[in-house]
Amino acid sequence: MSRPLHRGVSGMQISGSSNDFWDSQVQVQTDKEDLDRNRSSNQSYLSLRFPLRLHFLDNSPSKYGVTENGFASDPFSVGTPRSRHKLTMLFLKLSLVVIVILALTGSFWWTVLISTSTRAHILHGYRRLQEQLVSDLWDVGELSLGPSRLKEIEFCPEESENYVPCFNVSENLALGYSGGNEYDRLCGHGSRQSCLVLPPVNYKIPLRWPTGRDVIWVANVKITGQEVFSSGSLTKRMMMLEEEQISFRSASLMFDGVEDYSHQIAEMIGLRNESNFIQAGVRTMLDVGCGYGSFGAHLFSKQLLTMCIANYESSGSQVQLTLERGLPAMIGSFNSKQLPYPSLSFDMLHCARCGIDWDKKDGIFLIEVDRVLKPGGYFVWTSPLTNVQSFLRNKEKQKRWNFVRDFVESLCWELMSQQDETVVWKKTSKKSCYNSRKADSGPSICSKGQDVESPYYRPLQNCIGGTHSRRWVPIEERATWPSRSNLNKNKLALYGLHSEELNEDTANYKTAVWNYWSLLSPLIFSDHPKRPGDEDPSPPYNMLRNVLDMNAHYGGLNAALLEAGKSVWVMNVVPTSGPNYLPLILDRGYVGVLHDWCESFPTYPRTYDMVHADGLLSLESSQHERCSMLDLFTEIDRLLRPEGWVIIRDTAPLIELARPLTTRLKWDARVIEIESNSNGRLLICQKPFFKRQAS
Repeated sequence: MSRPLHRGVSGMQISGSSNDFWDSQVQVQTDKEDLDRNRSSNQSYLSLRFPLRLHFLDNSPSKYGVTENGFASDPFSVGTPRSRHKLTMLFLKLSLVVIVILALTGSFWWTVLISTSTRAHILHGYRRLQEQLVSDLWDVGELSLGPSRLKEIEFCPEESENYVPCFNVSENLALGYSGGNEYDRLCGHGSRQSCLVLPPVNYKIPLRWPTGRDVIWVANVKITGQEVFSSGSLTKRMMMLEEEQISFRSASLMFDGVEDYSHQIAEMIGLRNESNFIQAGVRTMLDVGCGYGSFGAHLFSKQLLTMCIANYESSGSQVQLTLERGLPAMIGSFNSKQLPYPSLSFDMLHCARCGIDWDKKDGIFLIEVDRVLKPGGYFVWTSPLTNVQSFLRNKEKQKRWNFVRDFVESLCWELMSQQDETVVWKKTSKKSCYNSRKADSGPSICSKGQDVESPYYRPLQNCIGGTHSRRWVPIEERATWPSRSNLNKNKLALYGLHSEELNEDTANYKTAVWNYWSLLSPLIFSDHPKRPGDEDPSPPYNMLRNVLDMNAHYGGLNAALLEAGKSVWVMNVVPTSGPNYLPLILDRGYVGVLHDWCESFPTYPRTYDMVHADGLLSLESSQHERCSMLDLFTEIDRLLRPEGWVIIRDTAPLIELARPLTTRLKWDARVIEIESNSNGRLLICQKPFFKRQAS
């Protein structure tokens, strides 16, 4: 968005008579002084915003150079009476020599100044001209290709309303996958969609947090009445409030008992109640097979952050309903591959009748639990298999229980407590425990080559991981939340960072969030776009809930949103194509995942209120176009809820390349300059609410 540059040069007229000569000289001198003052003030302003144009202004006619009409402005060209004294002529000639010498000296020093102090401005301006040329050529190309190039993308058929690429159970079964492997994530070349997913016929915008945590619209998710009334497990219980809504009674003792359940877990660890989890070093939890997120919904009020993972389900999905409630969740499986989280990521792992047979495959699932748990972290398992009275009457159950108990002991886990159907173990805080085990007792320790800190869907390993990490710090020795999010100099050194880098990132995102929030209004799409600082009321603090940061860097957006008091949670995604700071993000007390953005994200359509991408286009464009920008934007559209927001921050040329794609996606969009970065632009978009017609 270029700004017009206004500038003017005063004209100068030389008198034709000797009587007007001195008056003319006084007037010319006054005009020149005014011009100099104007030029000085213009230069001080333009040096801040138009460094290149400042250089162009300095190429204007010199004080003693040539006028606009091309003739010399030497006052001595005017004729004088022959009766003048020779002494006066000599004096004037000497004055002219002095003026010429001063002019040449000034020109020399001005040339030196240009070649040194403003060289950076000239080069920067030259680069901006190149980028503008690229942008103009792109626009010309778009126009030359005509309407076919900007043709809007068609809508997907109705059966794609809840389609998740890379998860096709029926196709996997046809390919011979079985034994749970049919639920694995398999991304092939044909897994991407080239159409826009429409919401269901009766879809409604979700209720704002915290109301939306307890009440959702039944038409927004794919679930049958049979699945509603058969959801009898502890974390799945719910009831129909009306025909159009589902109400979750997670806070009611009469219905769910989640509060009693979480209180029981706290006591088994040795705490007074669940409010003391923070003091015990617990902040982040991985909830496997989370039901519909009631456990995490209750703990959220205690400043605990629970990430739900569950298998892909075509109907009655735990992940889809949990996200619809405004709680963290993603599709994930223990079947055959490691989870896309770094080693030593979570303070607690919870499984309440999660459907995983921990005794199968020689305990390899428990090894994966051990890998993602921080030293001193807790594993909570609730299952009929752990009930003493139950397995005493069933030899098969007793055998399975004995295997799990003995295996986790070989992992150096300590049995904290066992009550009813719930058992709690604590992972060792000391690496020396592994060397003190009996020979051939339990799995071996992974070698450095095997112990990959941040695996990306690697096959499950049968060795103990995380022991080679410099991040091996027991949870009881870590700072408690919220101090955990502000790492000191020594802690940052573990991730190869300096405190100045994190402080700068934090400060930048504080400013960015303030600007973003003031722009999240339909006013930006009017003829007079809203700007930060306008007097219009800002959007409510709870207008957003689920936020996806596609290139999270150090987690700065997450930190800034929380500090600003916004009622959001952020899925911090670290692209596989860039620097990996996901361990840092998780150690700060946030949730996140590693992901390749040339593949579809493991979640259902319409799950995020806002998608943010800072520098992602630059990052992906440097990877030799493994996938197109249109592929990326189509995936964003799938993830975004109707009336959801997209904020893309990148270089001006890339934003100009992206802008035509928003037309094809039917988004409302506007490009906004970044005052602090002349080469940066914001692309602010909103996805319209298109409704499918009832058939």
